[in-house]
Amino acid sequence: MQDNLSNLCLPDHPAHESFTTAEAAVERLELLYAQAVEHLTRAFNRALRDGRPGRRIRACYPEIRLSVETFGKIDSRLSFGHVSHPGLYSTTVTRPDLFRNYLTQQIELLIQNHDVPVSVGPSSTPMPVHFAVAGNPAISIPQEGAMDFPLRDVFDVPDLATTNDDIVNGTLSHFDDGSMPLAPFTAQRVDYSLARLSHYTATDASHFQNHILFTNYQFYVDEFEAYARAALADPASDYTAFVATGNQQITTPDGIIHPVAKLPQMPTYHLKRADGQGVTLVNIGVGPSNAKTATDHIAVLRPHAWLMVGHCAGLRNTQALGDFVLAHGYLREDHVLDDDLPVWVPIPALAEIQIALEDAVEEVTQLEGYELKRIMRTGTVATIDNRNWELRDQSGPVRRLSQSRAVALDMESATIAANGFRFRVPYGTLLCVSDKPLHGELKLPGMASDFYKTQVSRHLKIGIRAMELLREMPVSRIHSRKLRSFEETAFL
Repeated sequence: MQDNLSNLCLPDHPAHESFTTAEAAVERLELLYAQAVEHLTRAFNRALRDGRPGRRIRACYPEIRLSVETFGKIDSRLSFGHVSHPGLYSTTVTRPDLFRNYLTQQIELLIQNHDVPVSVGPSSTPMPVHFAVAGNPAISIPQEGAMDFPLRDVFDVPDLATTNDDIVNGTLSHFDDGSMPLAPFTAQRVDYSLARLSHYTATDASHFQNHILFTNYQFYVDEFEAYARAALADPASDYTAFVATGNQQITTPDGIIHPVAKLPQMPTYHLKRADGQGVTLVNIGVGPSNAKTATDHIAVLRPHAWLMVGHCAGLRNTQALGDFVLAHGYLREDHVLDDDLPVWVPIPALAEIQIALEDAVEEVTQLEGYELKRIMRTGTVATIDNRNWELRDQSGPVRRLSQSRAVALDMESATIAANGFRFRVPYGTLLCVSDKPLHGELKLPGMASDFYKTQVSRHLKIGIRAMELLREMPVSRIHSRKLRSFEETAFL
């Protein structure tokens, strides 16, 4: 049912303006967004104080629009920063303050590659009041029924019917107004994930760095903090701060981090650089569901790469505990992404990621060439959703693993790689063999303690070093064309 516009309280609705510089366009986005948030916040506070307003209150997200009339001659090496054919393109925008560098880069490329201005103005997409006040610690949204009127009768609330992954899944080609998607996520989808990230990780989205490490063991967190403190003590280091759960930030090696009463579902830690090119570590725990949840939401931050550095079961008799596995293929039996990314879709290895990981292993272990094969294998990693798969009839699972040529098995890696492929985020996997269930070497307490003491630190250093090597590459090289579809959004 359409709202009666005569009974709608909107902020000033300025006309769209054209911009030929990215900086000016982003400044306009920030102004429009701030005005919308201020309007909703002021009205919401008034409603809390005085009761139900006499009119419905609404503010809309700002948007970017691009009109291209001719086929441009685009550098064929570029994987983003241009549209594939003439037409009208648009995207709604949220938190332009958080995404300032990203938006500036993407808009600058569009103006440069197509030699046309971009248009910025209010969209017709309502901003849910929940997201408008999310960054204000002095305001909390009451539970439904706590107020003397239903919130949705006066304010726009999150609408999951329009908050989806249709763009990245390739199932939406045009919006209702006829324009085509300019970016992989709408403003509502981004706001939804920003709220979820804060809940699951207990750190603010502003702390996330452009290089993400995922792990499935708390031991890596302890080593990450030790590494961070050493980096902060090094005058030659370009890392500036370390952020722990609860947004606790230290800038010196002796800074104090207090234990939290209750850890979030996915404890997250950030080794920051001033330019955002540091490293974030997310302990996703065990299981493909957690792996999907974390990557679903981190993807809206548009990181430059994410890697899985966790433990796995070695499947070959020639492997030893502590050996590394560099995934160059994935057997997907995790099932959590089957509806979004069918299992027949291949998940290719990305050369830039593979090279960075192998170079990092060589550098940290001081082994190279044929000698490196003593401690590292490349091959297929199988990911399953049944932690106790060993207790089932061995003939089925083991035969499939053998036919796939799998060398390792875990519960997260293929999910993270597949979601990286789906969200166009460069991905990779370097695992460490912590047990060999097919050969009677199970994870037992005594074995585990010795293993963790000797291997976790080295494994984590390899992951961080790989990220540092990737950081030295041009962004246009890291974001491979392998990840882009036929009809792709211009924004990364």
